[in-house]
Amino acid sequence: MEWVLLIVIVAAAFFAITIYNRLVAARNRYKNAFAQIDVQLNRRHDLIPNLVEVAKKYMSHERETLEAVIQARNGAHQQLKNAAADPSDPDAMRKLSEAEQGLSGALGRLFALSENYPDLKANQNMMQLSEELTSTENKVAFARQAFNDAVMTYNTLRESFPANVVAGMFTFKPAEFLEIDDPAKREAVQVDFG
Repeated sequence: MEWVLLIVIVAAAFFAITIYNRLVAARNRYKNAFAQIDVQLNRRHDLIPNLVEVAKKYMSHERETLEAVIQARNGAHQQLKNAAADPSDPDAMRKLSEAEQGLSGALGRLFALSENYPDLKANQNMMQLSEELTSTENKVAFARQAFNDAVMTYNTLRESFPANVVAGMFTFKPAEFLEIDDPAKREAVQVDFG
């Protein structure tokens, strides 16, 4: 009788350890996926000052728009740092999403205004930066999708029985998706200087 009880206890412990390890692996996968977003958003944020610098030469009367882009970029960059410090923090993820939406809106206004400046549209540096920005936007979209997939896998595991018991015992917090709420802003910034 004691052997049976011992076997049941060992089996339960082994089962709990296995679930715990699966939760840790799933959490590490979504954190790794966020690291890919971090890389691409940092690249995006690094391109923007160069883009604004080129645009300044042609758009001297649009100072307010150029400053709004830089302010939005700085805000998004700070929120990215906050989210990178703890990708499991739902508040940090929401603030990052909002900041990136604001940055996309400011960039959209910049590109709309640039249509009024044919010399700017024809500038080789501006075309190259715009192409790099578009490429980066696509990479951000792919990285965000991979992150959200990893978050969904983690949250599903965390909420499923019996993993939810182990998750509750070891305080595995739910992860937050990185989403853009406005469907019009779900698309990458479209840049066309051609």
